[in-house]
Amino acid sequence: MKNEIMGASVMGGSATGGAGRAHVPVLIVGGGQAGLSVAYHLDKAGIRNVVLERHAMFHSWRENRWDSFCLVTPNWQCRLPDFSYADYGGTDPHGFMVKGEITDYLMAFAERARPNIREGVEVTGVTRLPDGRFAVDTTDGTTNGGWTADQVVVATGGYDRPIEPQYARALDRSIFQMHSREYRNPEQFPEGGVLIVGTGQSGVQLMEDFVRAGRKVHLAVGPAPRSPRMYRGRDATDWLYDAGHYEMTIDEHPDPAKALGQTNHYMSGRDGGKEIDLRRWHVEHGVELYGTVADMDGTTIAFLPDLKKNLDDADRSYLGIRSQIDAYIAKEGIDAPLEPRFEKVWEPVDKVLQVDAREVGITSVLWAIGFRADYSWLQVDVFDRQGKPKHHRGVTEVPGIHFLGLGWLNTWGSGRFLGIDEDSRYLAAAIARQLAEAGKLATA
Repeated sequence: MKNEIMGASVMGGSATGGAGRAHVPVLIVGGGQAGLSVAYHLDKAGIRNVVLERHAMFHSWRENRWDSFCLVTPNWQCRLPDFSYADYGGTDPHGFMVKGEITDYLMAFAERARPNIREGVEVTGVTRLPDGRFAVDTTDGTTNGGWTADQVVVATGGYDRPIEPQYARALDRSIFQMHSREYRNPEQFPEGGVLIVGTGQSGVQLMEDFVRAGRKVHLAVGPAPRSPRMYRGRDATDWLYDAGHYEMTIDEHPDPAKALGQTNHYMSGRDGGKEIDLRRWHVEHGVELYGTVADMDGTTIAFLPDLKKNLDDADRSYLGIRSQIDAYIAKEGIDAPLEPRFEKVWEPVDKVLQVDAREVGITSVLWAIGFRADYSWLQVDVFDRQGKPKHHRGVTEVPGIHFLGLGWLNTWGSGRFLGIDEDSRYLAAAIARQLAEAGKLATA
């Protein structure tokens, strides 16, 4: 239903779009920070829009994060349109907001932006009509199940379907399984050791959660890169921002395919921020490290022989970021403290290629290997052969269909708090241009 704190009625001023459907110039699918940010800029431009959200605003932040979740990037990077962390009244720019603080910040933005939003409305289909408009089918009975729109913004993100490999079904049923989307705390899991699969930002933070709870952790190490946290007296992200690293666009990137396909660098914002060296977690906390999971059958879990490579590659990424920062400091003549040389505290000797879960005490598996987007409802030809959106800065080759909130939509900050204002401002301007070219801006 329509959120009570929001302003004008969603139907206010909208024309009938045929067959009892409501018409709106711009329909935005998704009520997260991306959807509400572009709605804000469209409102400022006087362009009527409606946001449809299948759950409630910021559902993923409220419902799909674990209890101890916190930001990995510093609070100063929270820059929603005309509502930065400082505008919000935040007093810890170099800290890392926890789950409740993040949702408070987001709701404060919604209070200020007052988007025209309908919650609990799922979009089930989008098709292009002969006149160039779009028919949008929904579960909203008050509009005869749908709308028409001149422009559609897809702001649903890429976290629709949790990834769980087919072989997970072959694991013995006595071993408990859960995906990170449902994870809240270690108390959900049976006694015994847990195998965490995946070492992106989520996987390593869940590892810490279980270690703190006194649980035995087995970790399947994937190819994710890692980053320093504090380096030469400052957070690494502060250095990279000053050096202009986050201004690089995907068009300027030396390896766009790698950028688009790479998992986020892992580090943590917990306890004021820390870097994660998995070798140290093995030595200091007894976390058992394996390579990438290859297969499961009964109680047998098989791994690829890539643990050493994955650890070395992560360290190579870590050292590469340090070198970038060193080069910037030298170029600018900045007086910054030196850091000790990096030393590996542990090297894997034996290649453990399979274990029997019962023998090593693994009673549960926690999947943290990511998500896939679900665009099955968008029946417009805007996808490549892999089913990924084809666009430039969110604008597709089909006039009127746009994407927002995706990683590397334009820069590293796209899909994050840091870049959402720039991306949504650009997209709102592109929408205004398309409406003007179609002679519809005056009626928007």
